[in-house]
Amino acid sequence: MLKKQTIIGGLTALALATQMAVAAVSPKEAERLKKDLTPIGAEKAGNKAGTIPAWTGGLQKSDIPKSYTTRGQHYPNPYPGDKPQFVITADNLSKYQANLTPGQIALFKAYPKTFKIPVYKTRRSGSLPQFVYDNTIKHATTAKLNNGGNGFTGAYAGFPFPIPKDGLEALWNHIVRYRGEYGVRKAAGVPVHRNGNYTPVITQQEAFFKYYDPNGSESTLDNIIIYYLAFTTSPARLAGGSVLVHETLDQVKQPRQAWGYNAGQRRVRRAPNLAYDTPISAADGLIVADDTDMYNGAPDRYNWKLVGKKEIYIPYNNYELISPKLKNEDILKVGHVNPDHTRYELHRVWVVEGTLKPGERHIYSKRVLYLDEDSWGAAVVDQYDGRGELWRVSMAYLLNNYDLPTTWTGLDVFHDLQARRYYVQGLANEESTYVDFSKAIPDDKYFKPAALRRRGRR
Repeated sequence: MLKKQTIIGGLTALALATQMAVAAVSPKEAERLKKDLTPIGAEKAGNKAGTIPAWTGGLQKSDIPKSYTTRGQHYPNPYPGDKPQFVITADNLSKYQANLTPGQIALFKAYPKTFKIPVYKTRRSGSLPQFVYDNTIKHATTAKLNNGGNGFTGAYAGFPFPIPKDGLEALWNHIVRYRGEYGVRKAAGVPVHRNGNYTPVITQQEAFFKYYDPNGSESTLDNIIIYYLAFTTSPARLAGGSVLVHETLDQVKQPRQAWGYNAGQRRVRRAPNLAYDTPISAADGLIVADDTDMYNGAPDRYNWKLVGKKEIYIPYNNYELISPKLKNEDILKVGHVNPDHTRYELHRVWVVEGTLKPGERHIYSKRVLYLDEDSWGAAVVDQYDGRGELWRVSMAYLLNNYDLPTTWTGLDVFHDLQARRYYVQGLANEESTYVDFSKAIPDDKYFKPAALRRRGRR
């Protein structure tokens, strides 16, 4: 019996040692980031069919339209001459559904007369600053998950797992992907009802991505990766309210910290439950806390599986959708945004599946994320209810913020297939500016609860 226990113990120790050994990429594997893979782990080569081209560096400064003269203005389309190669509709869906997600297919079935996907030439426009590439390559051999995958160590200011071994590693690439260092924008969140009626809620938003602080390091993070401030400016009944979020890396060790300011009461209050499936009131219950940014927060309630790669028609290079030439009424239609202003392209995506752990609680029993290989941003997410039925589908209408550069969303749209309503985040067409990454980064005192009381006025 003692011998048997010794053997079992030895095998367990060996298994643990093996897991630790593969937790980080080997130097030989990391060399691929300078050869057949891009610096953040995408395949450089195009596909065999030639419908996805090779990556040659993405959109560069020389590609920026000359009409882009001031940082913070809406981005002019760098591909103004592109036209749809074909349009997917409910009538020809069967021809293309192998390259669509179940959620996208469900949208065709929900709105067969109006929903469509215009497919354009694939342009692998994804590009990033050189320091992000350098840090990603540098830390590929040192980054490791810790605390059961609720955080990681050994990486800073880059993608921690450019060659992911499992779903958790791929998910963390999405969560900490580069979106600038400090950005300011004014945009609307809009719940759209079944009949098409809506009331925009406009907020001034400020985000300091501390994980990419040029003056910081892994040791100075103090477990905080993002500071976020939002001040509501309209409608009048909500104006003056504000929220502050300290987004932590390991949210099991230290939960997200959030505070809200109520202008009517002139009080700052702690919001301890702004996580997981807490409904977002401003979204009229159409999204929950960890839906924002397609997925955010602690991953501990799900088992994450890296399914592999697939070629999917995803929203990409959606410059026309954010154009100031369009009004809200041009975009927001019954059931979905106006497809005439959207652009989809065929791209390779990482498919990451999260299944709710036994004994854990969440309104989604399963969520499937489709991560763009050239940016690690989730382009599409399919969410399933407690019965295992498809319930919601979210889409990020990606584009390259070429003044940085990085690939981020121009508009996030969250569809509730059962309620036949949807919610839009980031609508800024009617604003005088878009997102401004040129402002100086404030010090940490700027992101303290007292800032809400000072600045949260009607």
